Amino acid sequence: MCGIVGYVGPQKAMPLLVKGLKRLEYRGYDSAGIALLTDTGLMVAKSAGKIKKLEELLAGNNIGSTHGIAHTRWATHGEPTQLNAHPHTDATEEIALVHNGIIENYRTLREFLVQKGFEIKTETDTEILVHLIRFNYKGCLTEAVRTALNQVEGTYGIAVVSSLHPGVLVAARMGSPLVIGLGDHEHFVASDVSAMLEHTNRVVYLEDGEIATVTPDDYSITTIQNVQITPQIEEVTWTLDQIEKGGYDHFMLKEIHEQPTTLRNAIRGRLSFDEGMPRLNGLNLQYDQLRKIQKIILTACGTSWHAGLIGKYMIEELARVSVDVEYASEFRYRSPILGKNDILFAISQSGETTDTLAAMREAKKRGITCLGIVNVVGSTMARETDGGVYIHAGPEIGVASTKAFTSQVMVLSLIGTLLARMRQMSVQTGQEIIEAMQNIPDQVEQILKTSDQVEKIAREYYKSNNFLYLGRGLNYPVALEGALKLKEISYIHAEGYPAAEMKHGPIALIDENMPVVVIALKDPVYDKVMSNIAEVKARNGNVIAIATEGDKEIAERVNHVIYIPETNRFLTPLLSIIPLQLLAYHIAVMRGCHVDQPRNLAKSVTVE
Repeated sequence: MCGIVGYVGPQKAMPLLVKGLKRLEYRGYDSAGIALLTDTGLMVAKSAGKIKKLEELLAGNNIGSTHGIAHTRWATHGEPTQLNAHPHTDATEEIALVHNGIIENYRTLREFLVQKGFEIKTETDTEILVHLIRFNYKGCLTEAVRTALNQVEGTYGIAVVSSLHPGVLVAARMGSPLVIGLGDHEHFVASDVSAMLEHTNRVVYLEDGEIATVTPDDYSITTIQNVQITPQIEEVTWTLDQIEKGGYDHFMLKEIHEQPTTLRNAIRGRLSFDEGMPRLNGLNLQYDQLRKIQKIILTACGTSWHAGLIGKYMIEELARVSVDVEYASEFRYRSPILGKNDILFAISQSGETTDTLAAMREAKKRGITCLGIVNVVGSTMARETDGGVYIHAGPEIGVASTKAFTSQVMVLSLIGTLLARMRQMSVQTGQEIIEAMQNIPDQVEQILKTSDQVEKIAREYYKSNNFLYLGRGLNYPVALEGALKLKEISYIHAEGYPAAEMKHGPIALIDENMPVVVIALKDPVYDKVMSNIAEVKARNGNVIAIATEGDKEIAERVNHVIYIPETNRFLTPLLSIIPLQLLAYHIAVMRGCHVDQPRNLAKSVTVE
């Protein structure tokens, strides 16, 4: 969610920190601020709104400070105002703090601090934390942070500086990601490696319950209980070019067009045509273990949940294994029935989604194997699972997920095919699916060439206030995902439904002002979907159809048709989603929306 950047070293901190914040804009935020250590003490500047407003505040300030922290805030406690923006300082303005997460017992701590004479000026839980550090300060900043955090309940990723300790930055993590960047006589702290990738690719990921004391020439890590930690240095493989727009107007458009490449990356080195079988060594499971699986639980949130629902359709039909798809936020608060031969897959682009991590940890407590389907190498989920599969989509900057979704679906198709080959699927059938997988990236490239056609359709409907998306079978989750994309970035109300369910309620909404997007491919339920289209047309609804190449019949029955190539029916979601991504994108642009940073949304949801 929010973004944190910190720096200690020889460079001027202000431009470095502001640029780092800009790298984190994709995470979603509503205010920004900076604290710099100067010769006369802490200088704090903050503003509501975009980073541009913060830059205007700082314009003309040639501050030579080489030590500071900065933050972009996504409001949880308190409105997005300048007062509530981070960094927050103590009453003496000698300590400044930035914070991601939620302090759950902040009301109790607030009452305690007020009784001790502290004046609370904001509505935030974060201000409570900086006063608590001040209350516990006895000469050592790290120990003050450690003592304060032992009194805190909740989640946090924090960075703290103090005018009493020039050249020292203290960072700590519990449920909200933080990473230390290692440079030459300089060190960085950030909530995401993209903020520091311009300067270093050598990093140390903090684990939950760890505190780091960082100076220009050194860093040390201990637990909250003051146990020394030996850090593991990792090398980030992403490049700076990958997090730039590369000539596209928006990151989302760039990432839509990257999907041929990311889908190739998802299957590269994982397909054995001769055996008709995927190779997924990262699962860390032997074939006999795969054969014994009785049930699979796929847990995720948002777009990743839609990918999981497609995975359910695939795996159950291909491998004949029972699959439950669970919203992670619900799974953790109920008592699911889990057996010893069950396996849980946690699906998350960032690998830091709080609800998904909590669901995974709950399952681990129950003693079942937990695997991950993750994009970010070194993420919390990647480190805590028993094994899993990286989707290799590269950095996804746009808040609305596109390439990560299709890569997740491709990986789930690999898992489904592998499980099926371990059970009853023939080599020949496996080879047919693998051949179809290999063709998918080129077919996506072909669909992307229809972008101008999709843009024309978007121009006809971009002023609509409601959309309905319909699909059946494997393409019902695609309808859900298409509707979600439109909601996220254009702020149009949209709903996805199983096509047959339309007449059980939503049909009451259909008139000439309700565009209806229908995924109507040449598959076993084609005739049924055509009947659903007839029901819409009979009520003067406007139909936009996603159809199989060569289907002349449908063109006569709908207002608009966008064709996709024919493929193995289990892989159709990888193609049918592409026009829906383009449709959402073009409509959002025409409505003047912030495509990459839609309001109220964050890329990585690290709070409940």
